[in-house]
Amino acid sequence: MRARRAISYSTLQISVVFLVLVGLFVASSLMSQYFLTSYNMMIIARSLAFIGLVTLGQAMLMLLGELDLSLGAMGGLCGVVAGMLMMDLGLDPYLSLLLGVLLGALLGFVNGLLVTGIGLHSLVLTIATAGVYKGINLVLTKGVAITNIPQEIHYLGRGTVYGVPVPFVIMLALLAVIALVAHRTPFGRYIYAIGDNPPAARMLGIKVDRIRLAVFVIAGTLAALAGVLMIARLGTAQPSIGDSWVLPSIAAAVIGGVATTGGIGSPLGALLGAGIIGIIENVIVLYGVSPYWQGVVSGAIVVIAISFDSISRRYLLGRE
Repeated sequence: MRARRAISYSTLQISVVFLVLVGLFVASSLMSQYFLTSYNMMIIARSLAFIGLVTLGQAMLMLLGELDLSLGAMGGLCGVVAGMLMMDLGLDPYLSLLLGVLLGALLGFVNGLLVTGIGLHSLVLTIATAGVYKGINLVLTKGVAITNIPQEIHYLGRGTVYGVPVPFVIMLALLAVIALVAHRTPFGRYIYAIGDNPPAARMLGIKVDRIRLAVFVIAGTLAALAGVLMIARLGTAQPSIGDSWVLPSIAAAVIGGVATTGGIGSPLGALLGAGIIGIIENVIVLYGVSPYWQGVVSGAIVVIAISFDSISRRYLLGRE
């Protein structure tokens, strides 16, 4: 019964978030004559692609009841390492990007191993590892961007497929894969079971720590992919890549109906939440408001979304 109520609640959340997204889109179109232009739509889609990839990984972790605050620093470090491999060591650009993504998987594995093997709290641990990864980034670059990234990979960050930015297409493809895994495979069902009740999941014979470790690896891989695609977009490996990804990724997941306590939500809902944040930030820019207000808005949205999530779960699902 509780599982059915959780599914109904998740479906309701997605429907509400979708309607809010549509309403916000229409309102923004009426507020600014520049919003609905093809150029602005390209900007929104391309920006959404990067934060969307990180959000997908963060949402998977949140379904487990975990958080990774190092995903932004991880993505930035992987982008910088990929840039150094192709510029300083002369490796093939595509091989360098692949190695950058694999580094993200390795860093995600390290985070997951520390959580599952030693029993560290993911929130506290990843605050520390974020500092480590960011520090390594600055040590390698000395705070200076790696320039002249080969033009042959620029297509991955700047190109389009039938008018749709390539990074956005990649994000949508991965959304389809992750949604399929989450809702149509035993692995996905195990994630929800662990997030809902870890002790009960263990009693059912689910390899809880293995699943948690695997999801940390997935999240690290997605963050690294966002990082290497960003250097393809910018044409430089900036040390600041990923600095602003963590809070929006958490906000997007919460807005999209992913419970902070785990077990409820969906990747699609999280991405719809990212779309809401993306539109709000775009409107802020169009109206010439200081970009520093984006952090204020994101933080306020998180507070409101978490409060709504807690209240609605208490009354609709009977959970504290």
